[in-house]
Amino acid sequence: MSRALIEDIFNNSEEAQEITFPATDNDLLILTEKFLGFEIPPKVFLQAIAIAAYDCASAFRYVDNYLAALKNKNKRKHKKILVFRSATNFENN
Repeated sequence: MSRALIEDIFNNSEEAQEITFPATDNDLLILTEKFLGFEIPPKVFLQAIAIAAYDCASAFRYVDNYLAALKNKNKRKHKKILVFRSATNFENN
């Protein structure tokens, strides 16, 4: 009997799928507000809206990942500028 129970649990876990919900108007407003203050290509914004039409949670993950990558890119760019400036000041002295 335990074998039948284990097989039943195993079969049900394989069939378990994540349920997705499209974004509501309020969700789209929040998603748009996340982009405020950042210069992003229109293609990225439209992609986020297209994802939200099918899966709201995935759209928010997409936006969060894009903004995190953008912030990290800006941090690296500022570090390079600071290092470059300090190196040129050292050579001039």
